[in-house]
Amino acid sequence: PAAAGAFDPRPAPVLPAQGTVEALFAPEDDIEAALLRVLRGARRTVHVQAYLLTSRALAAALIEAKARGVRVEVLADREQTERGENSQVPVLAEAGIPVALEVRYAAAHNKIILVDAAEAGGAVVTGSYNFTYSARMRNAENVVILRGNPPVQRAYLDNWKRHRAEAVAYEEFLKPND
Repeated sequence: PAAAGAFDPRPAPVLPAQGTVEALFAPEDDIEAALLRVLRGARRTVHVQAYLLTSRALAAALIEAKARGVRVEVLADREQTERGENSQVPVLAEAGIPVALEVRYAAAHNKIILVDAAEAGGAVVTGSYNFTYSARMRNAENVVILRGNPPVQRAYLDNWKRHRAEAVAYEEFLKPND
């Protein structure tokens, strides 16, 4: 038997189908270009959850969004960020984007971008695609971009906020241990 409380037996809520769905597959489709278009359309907020974020173009688009007055926030996997191999997380933090590291999980494996998620015309980007060169050019990956579905946007934003509440500010990892 499963450990008591390990899994909630309640069924997940079924959300209505509405809006549009764009399905992309790498390397055939240029997923990074599609993500850049979504980010450039951000008006109010961008929330990111990243396992790996090494794409300089995506980091630049997040910094550009912040410069336009968009509130940008990033959650990243602690272990992958600590490895630091080409990670753009320090670049984002240096640009003044709030970054927090997820510490609760063996792998914070979400790959999500939420654009204007609290707005009727918002977008949810999700799939297997890490925000890296390998995902773009070498791997078999997928992404769906869901637009115009407020209940789905709200579900993803609520989940992002739950993860953020359990994460540790990136700056805390930069402080030397006493």
